[in-house]
Amino acid sequence: MNPLPPCPKCQSEYTYDDGVLLVCPECAHEWPKHEESAGTSDTKIYRDSAGNVLEDGDTVTVIKDLKLKGSSGVIKMGTKVKNIRLVDGDHDIDCKIDGFGPMSLKTEFVKKVL
Repeated sequence: MNPLPPCPKCQSEYTYDDGVLLVCPECAHEWPKHEESAGTSDTKIYRDSAGNVLEDGDTVTVIKDLKLKGSSGVIKMGTKVKNIRLVDGDHDIDCKIDGFGPMSLKTEFVKKVL
């Protein structure tokens, strides 16, 4: 018997683990491993570009060059951002970046430092 939950789309029992996702080979549906716990809680779960869960105080790195609006500056890929704060809104992360000051970033452009 498979200890993984059945597919929520087709109820197939042949689901398998593929990193941070569970996959159904019959209907090709993919869903996060921790979807059950996310549905029971009212708190929003923030994930980085690789699917890792982010928390306040984490350190992340920028995964692509980001142009700054209203400035000619660019935040280079690989820049480390320490002690992030997660907020609701269009940009999910409030932080301070050395040399640039306080700013907001989107979670899709960062990766958690493990």
